[in-house]
Amino acid sequence: MKKLLSILLACAMLLSCAALAEDTVLRMATGYNSTKTGIAFDAETAGSGVTLADGNTYNTGDLKPTWVEMEKILGVKFEDKYQGNSAAKEFEFWKDRLNEVDMISGTAATLSEYGEAGSLVNLAEYMDQMPSFKAYLDANPIVRLSITGNTSTGAIYFSPYFDGVNDIERMPLMRVDWVQKLLDGEGEFTAEACNDTAAPVCQPYMPITGTVEIETVKLDGSGTETVTKNYDAYGNIVAAMSEKMPMSGVDAVNMLREYIDKTYDGYYGTERSNLFVGQNAAWDADELVALLRCVVANPQTLNGTDSVQGLFTREEANNQRRVDMIRLAGHLFGVRGMESRQDYLYVGADGELHDARQETAAYEAMGRMNDMVQEGLISKAFLDSSEENSGTYLENDLGFMSYDYNQTQTIMNETKLQDGEKYMAVMVPVARWYDGTDDEGVYMRFTESWRSVKTDGWAISKAGVEGDEAKLNAALSLIDYAFSDKGQILMSYGPDAFIKTKEDGSYETFMFNGKEMPVIADATYAELWEKASGNYTNYARMYLGSTLSFAKSQAFEYQCTSAVGKEGAGHISTAIGLGTIKHPELAITENPWYSSMPTVLPNTKVENDELNSYTELTAGGKFNLAKDGENVFVDIIVKGFTLDGMTSPEEAAATVDTDWFGFDYLLLKGDAWARLLDYYTNL
Repeated sequence: MKKLLSILLACAMLLSCAALAEDTVLRMATGYNSTKTGIAFDAETAGSGVTLADGNTYNTGDLKPTWVEMEKILGVKFEDKYQGNSAAKEFEFWKDRLNEVDMISGTAATLSEYGEAGSLVNLAEYMDQMPSFKAYLDANPIVRLSITGNTSTGAIYFSPYFDGVNDIERMPLMRVDWVQKLLDGEGEFTAEACNDTAAPVCQPYMPITGTVEIETVKLDGSGTETVTKNYDAYGNIVAAMSEKMPMSGVDAVNMLREYIDKTYDGYYGTERSNLFVGQNAAWDADELVALLRCVVANPQTLNGTDSVQGLFTREEANNQRRVDMIRLAGHLFGVRGMESRQDYLYVGADGELHDARQETAAYEAMGRMNDMVQEGLISKAFLDSSEENSGTYLENDLGFMSYDYNQTQTIMNETKLQDGEKYMAVMVPVARWYDGTDDEGVYMRFTESWRSVKTDGWAISKAGVEGDEAKLNAALSLIDYAFSDKGQILMSYGPDAFIKTKEDGSYETFMFNGKEMPVIADATYAELWEKASGNYTNYARMYLGSTLSFAKSQAFEYQCTSAVGKEGAGHISTAIGLGTIKHPELAITENPWYSSMPTVLPNTKVENDELNSYTELTAGGKFNLAKDGENVFVDIIVKGFTLDGMTSPEEAAATVDTDWFGFDYLLLKGDAWARLLDYYTNL
């Protein structure tokens, strides 16, 4: 009863705050990376007026439907102050003018830093006014740890953003039809024409002899079984091919076919493609290298031209997409930190923080990727973004494989690809991971690409709301409503006009991850295709104004996923459910290696000032993930070990450790991690 009374009082206070804010204007410097994806329509998207599935027409400068609805719910007015930047650049624009805005986008690290400096409102002080937000954090303690800016006070300086939560994020994607053309069928592979492979450069990663046992999902998904890689039956495929290269593309395919038959003792039968694309896939880095050699040497069979590209990224002139290649490298060669929620940090089996940028293994993996470059297995446009087909390899039938988001990329099966072509998410690779359970490492599937708190968030400017209680209450109410059940639907789906309803006004629902979620309206689905070619995220951000921050459910996105996208994701989901793909946990785990890295750590202002002085390691430094940035790991993939002081993996790690103050950086981050663990113990 006491708890119920407390909740009722908190709700009453929330309603009171909304009432007090009747004439309040919130100045919003918030959005997502572009003028097209703010809370209000830009000129290009609105044109001369855009009519949406809700029947309303919107013009340039008008709030998008989600924010029109939020005005009604909260009884406030929103003024769009967003400059159309990334979170980092948006905060940089406003940081010396925070009195001019009330809510501001920023990166988690920057918002925590400026919060500690006194520039942003400490949300933890107002939890009694935010019962929905508090309940969300109470139910998800790892989320609270990820946004805690000070372990002494429990301060929280921003509301977290989730692009889905506790689910896989990026996946390997392959042209399934190409794998089937090369590997499936009785007898030998033949072709009227092919190219020769390059001279060999790639070296074996997996064993040369012996056996490796892998637990995999059965082909029909009904359970698991053990698959044995028997290297004594044939040898390592990379080594075997390298002895005969250069060779014809036809000979390369037949070598790979024979390898699969013997190494797996006929397990895959005549559907050898299932090694890579089946529910029972068990492929590894060496087998991928062999497959890529076959792909690039057989364009005549695959696309009818004399050239095809192996690995590629979605936008090869965009560093934000190019870094997907280093994320793939981490998966291929068992390197943690390549897809961390914060910098390149991860928790080791020893419970201590580690930084991949200071570890030789990370650079060895990039060196192996450069070996692929030298063999022509990575796209020309990745090496030179001025290449004519940069960013369009898939739709031009010229690219084989990337590492990306499932829904947005597999939608091209319905918009760009031709009948018979199939671009699908495939199982993550087998690699040797050092999770602390065996000194020699464990051959298993593991993905670090696990959805948690994103690296961006929204904060309340202290200077903006100072002295105006109604303005502060309105901002707090916005955050709180966004984390209520109804608010999470609004921030994912947009207003009810875009959702399918029954005669009694309730939602039509379907089961998603064990929970009933709304079905989108037919008109919304049609409009999604008309205006965004089936890309849910683009449609939601550009037209509805949803999914810009807060808790985005994947339930809307799932409904817009192509049949091919659902098939591949379904294979991976089954594997995760059956435990054959391991992943970080959103918890402090018994084996700390499996703990998800918090998005931000509670470093003090003094520590942050020192961390910011290590310019090579900061967000805009040598390991940049931003669109127009540069990244040392990417440079090594492209050029090899040619950078000053980085002529080998050992020198590269030592340069970061010593010359770029990586040792000092990790000490400060490690101290904050230790404080966070102490805080968690007493939470």
